[in-house]
Amino acid sequence: MARRPNEEQEPEEMTVTLALDDGSSMECVVLTIFEAGGRDYIALLPMDRAESEEGEVYLYRYEEDADGNPSLDNIGDDEEYEIVEEAFDELLDDREYDELVGEDELE
Repeated sequence: MARRPNEEQEPEEMTVTLALDDGSSMECVVLTIFEAGGRDYIALLPMDRAESEEGEVYLYRYEEDADGNPSLDNIGDDEEYEIVEEAFDELLDDREYDELVGEDELE
């Protein structure tokens, strides 16, 4: 009997491999793709820090071409980065609130 992928299984984490300036690479977990200031951005957490509570999150511009192939680009300036960082912080605050409300309802 055929089974659909991931049926009754935990969803797999999406990962991205970043090519660093020094020629090395870093595997990151995709936390979320979100919109800020009319553009899409992606939040990445390095896998070697994914288990810690206070991991450093990397934010990049996120785009897909006509074929759906993703690309990441550095955020150009401080003003844009501040907008993106604020939007990501709000997203985190909303999720934490939702988790807290969900826990309260179970008690």
